[in-house]
Amino acid sequence: QVQLVESGGGLVQPGGSLRLSCAASGNIFSINAMDWYRQAPGKQRELVAHITSGGSTNYADSVKGRFTISRDNAKNTVVLQMISLKPEDTAVYYCHAELTLQRPTGRATYSYWGQGTQVSVSS
Repeated sequence: QVQLVESGGGLVQPGGSLRLSCAASGNIFSINAMDWYRQAPGKQRELVAHITSGGSTNYADSVKGRFTISRDNAKNTVVLQMISLKPEDTAVYYCHAELTLQRPTGRATYSYWGQGTQVSVSS
């Protein structure tokens, strides 16, 4: 019932830009926090950017100054704007969210992941 759907991935040359979007759907009471992770083949999944319900942000050192995370609470959407992309940014990018759901028995908070979107940076 609950889904996180990513979009905006693709192939771009070094120095280029991409905008990733993630939309949450379902019987959602609230979105407590949202994140973007990435994972390259043979490497650990790493946190790229984080945003709280209050709008506070945090970034991995490798993307500071180049990536910007933002959210639209009314649309249950989080966006990752990426500029000055480098080959080392190549990875599958995953949206993650902590969601409080409305259930017949009450509210409960869960962690959800999107299916991922491929970002490839190459000349």
